[in-house]
Amino acid sequence: MFEKIAARFRASDTDFRLLVPLLITTMLVQLVTSMVRVTTSYRAVELNLSIVWLGLIAATFAICPILIAVRIGREIDRGYDVQTTWIGGGIFAVACASFAFAASPAALLVASAVMGTGHIMLMASQQMLCVRAAGPRTLESVFGNYMVSGAIGQGAGPYVVGWYGGAAAVPPTHVLFVVAAIAAALSFAVAFAMRPGPNKPLAAGGSDLVPISQIVRIPGLLGIVLAGVVLVSASDIILIYVPLLGAERNIHVHDVGLLLTVRAAFSMIARVFYARMVHVFGHWPLMISSTFFCGLSYAAFAAPLPLWAMHMAIAVMGFSFGLATTLSITIVVEMTSAGARGTTNSLRIMSNRVGQFALPFGAGLVAAAARLPGPFFRPGRRHRRVGRRDAVEAARQVTAPPRTPGIGDVHHIHLGKYH
Repeated sequence: MFEKIAARFRASDTDFRLLVPLLITTMLVQLVTSMVRVTTSYRAVELNLSIVWLGLIAATFAICPILIAVRIGREIDRGYDVQTTWIGGGIFAVACASFAFAASPAALLVASAVMGTGHIMLMASQQMLCVRAAGPRTLESVFGNYMVSGAIGQGAGPYVVGWYGGAAAVPPTHVLFVVAAIAAALSFAVAFAMRPGPNKPLAAGGSDLVPISQIVRIPGLLGIVLAGVVLVSASDIILIYVPLLGAERNIHVHDVGLLLTVRAAFSMIARVFYARMVHVFGHWPLMISSTFFCGLSYAAFAAPLPLWAMHMAIAVMGFSFGLATTLSITIVVEMTSAGARGTTNSLRIMSNRVGQFALPFGAGLVAAAARLPGPFFRPGRRHRRVGRRDAVEAARQVTAPPRTPGIGDVHHIHLGKYH
C-alpha cells in the first residue's frame, strides 16, 4: 500500500517539499488569526468599549495593508515569494505577542494594524506559492488543499477560545493571546522550511511587470474582485460580532465557539470537494450560486433563531462561503499571466481589506443605532446583489482567457454588563 502511495506522489507534478510546510504554515496562521480576532472582541468587553470602538479596532486590521498591497505584489512577481512569507511571518508573530499586553483601545488599534500588515504579506505570498507548488494538472487540487488547511485553522481557533472559556461569559483573554503568540512563532519557524524558487527575479526596474492599468481591464476581473470583497468583509462581521451576539442573547462562550467551528468545518468540507465540484459544474455557475446562498444564510442568521437553527444557518453559510472564496482566488489566477499574478492577487486582497476597513466600522454604527443584529442584514443583502448582478455580468464578459494580463450620535453599548 505504501509503495502505491509513494508511486502516486512520484508521478504527481506537485512540489510536496514546498506544499507541505506551506499547508502547515497556512493552518497555523489562520488558527492564530481567528483566535486573536475573536479574543479581541472579548478584550473589548473586558475594557467596556462600545461596539463602535470594536468596529474601529477591526477596521485597523486593514489600514496598513491597503497602503502596501501593490508593492507586495510587485515583489512577489519579481520572485520574492518565500522571502515575503518570512518577513510577513515575523511581523505577524510580533503583533500577536503585543496583543497580550494591549490593555487600552490605542494599544489594540496598533496591534491590529501591525497584525494586518503581516497577514497580507502572508496571504499574498502563500497563494502564489500554491501556484509554484502546483503543476499544470493539479492547480485546483493544490488550492483546494490550501483552503482546507486554512479552514482547519479557522475552525480550531474559535474552538480553542470556547474550550478555554467554557461556560464563562468572557474567556481568559491574556492566556488566549499568549497561546496565539506561541502558535504564530511556530508558524514563523515552519516557514523557513520553504526555499526560494530557482528562477531569477525580474529586473529591479520593473520593465517586465504588467502595468496595473492593463490588469484592471481584464474582462470579468472587477466583478469577481467585488464579489470577494463582500464575502471576506461579511466573514469579518461573523468573527467580530457573533461573540457580542452571544453576550446579547446570553449564549455561553463554548456555544459561540462551537457556532464558529461549525462554520469553519463546513467551509472545509466544501473545499475538500472543491476540485470535483468545479469539474462537474464549472467555475462561474458555482461562483454565482454559492455567493447567492451565502447571502441568504447570512440574512437568516440575523433573525432571533433558536440555537439549533443558528447552527443550521451557519452551516449553510460556511459551505457556500468555502466554495465562493476558493473560486474567487482560482478565477483571478486563471485570468492573469504568470508575470502579473502576484500583483493581481495583491490588488484582490487590497480590495478585500478596503471592505474589511469600511464594513466593520459601518456595521458598528448600524449596530449601535439599531441594536446588535443590524450588521448581519447589510452584508446579506449585499451578498445577494453581488450573486445576481456582478457575478453574472462578469461571467458574460469572460469569453476566453486573456492572452496578456494584460456620524451622528451613537449610543454606547457596554456588553460587559450582560450575564
